Amino acid sequence: MENLDREMQWYVVNSYSGRENVVKQNLERRTKSMDLEEYVGRVLVAEIEVEALRMGKPTGKMKMKNLYPGYVFIEMIMTDEAWYMVRNTPDVTGFVGSSGGGTKPFPVPREQIEPILKRLGEVDDSMYERYHIGDNVRVIHGTFEGTEGKILSIDKESGDVQIEAIFFGRPTTVKVDFGEIEKY
Repeated sequence: MENLDREMQWYVVNSYSGRENVVKQNLERRTKSMDLEEYVGRVLVAEIEVEALRMGKPTGKMKMKNLYPGYVFIEMIMTDEAWYMVRNTPDVTGFVGSSGGGTKPFPVPREQIEPILKRLGEVDDSMYERYHIGDNVRVIHGTFEGTEGKILSIDKESGDVQIEAIFFGRPTTVKVDFGEIEKY
């Protein structure tokens, strides 16, 4: 086993559409059985709960919606063993970012994976480091989705961010959850 002091990075794995949760379960099971917990972290299917519709009208019931059908997100250290385990997991068709021919894939840049993680409620302390008072942000979901503004304050304890946005031609302060914003 390679002894590496590298940090975990995010990768995207292709799967058959509709089989993402099976792939997730298989990856988690194989990670344990092959003793790779040190090299494989979180495995995520980008699903959110949405209200079910019937004939275009809300039914009052909730269902899970996959934001990225055919893709599974995996946090890992790319060792030969971990790479082999993932590639040979049932229903995995490959890695996104690999040119094939035995080449390892490139990790997903932090700026690209962060909005997905936030949308799934997977916020960690390292995300706060990239955001500062005065930064321009966009609200990516929630009540103020689509609103753009400037950060006035960030409260790591509560996860609240105050932004100044323009509503009806006037600057207005709104409070949003940190997981609802991204820089632009």
